[in-house]
Amino acid sequence: MESRSGETITVLIADDHPLMRSGIAAVLSADPRFSVVAEAEDGEDAIEQYKRHHPGVTLMDLQMPRTDGIEATAAIRRLDSRACIIVLSTYGGDVQVARALKAGASGYLLKNLARNELCSYIAAVHAGQRQLPQQVACSLASSFQQDALSKRELEVLRYVADGNSNQRVGVCLGLREDTIKAHMKTILQKLNARDRTHAVTIALRRGYWEN
Repeated sequence: MESRSGETITVLIADDHPLMRSGIAAVLSADPRFSVVAEAEDGEDAIEQYKRHHPGVTLMDLQMPRTDGIEATAAIRRLDSRACIIVLSTYGGDVQVARALKAGASGYLLKNLARNELCSYIAAVHAGQRQLPQQVACSLASSFQQDALSKRELEVLRYVADGNSNQRVGVCLGLREDTIKAHMKTILQKLNARDRTHAVTIALRRGYWEN
């Protein structure tokens, strides 16, 4: 599938891992529908390369130094509301997916699926289709049945993840220990977690933050 104008689809690859960039470039180079016009090693570079080349599709890694993929996506979309950006990530958690789509991403593809599905996915998204792989779509759909953690609850859980007691978390956040206990009770309920460790594991899996 060619672009809507009948021209080759130009692609910008943004990923901080050189081997990942070269692997994606090799896959796309083997398909005459695509032309890789630029590569970027971090979010800031991705923004600059987009300004320079205005590619038909940008493949954006989620986790990159300086500016991450979410921030870079939002910045590019502010520059060009028609920019077509597909986020590539190892994380399929609903929170990360929702953040990417809210930032303006047109698609979200897991890296372990990229080699087999990348070309057809790029072509479909460039043609105006909004698609999510089944695994990602199921994760996102399930999130609608779960309450999201508030900013304060997420702060509490981050401190807990670092091994802090309720008392220590309270000191760090300037809150009473009883208040932290109340937050933890709500967090466990929202995440349907058995205990503190289980809550941290669930939060990581859903993409509230990364290791």
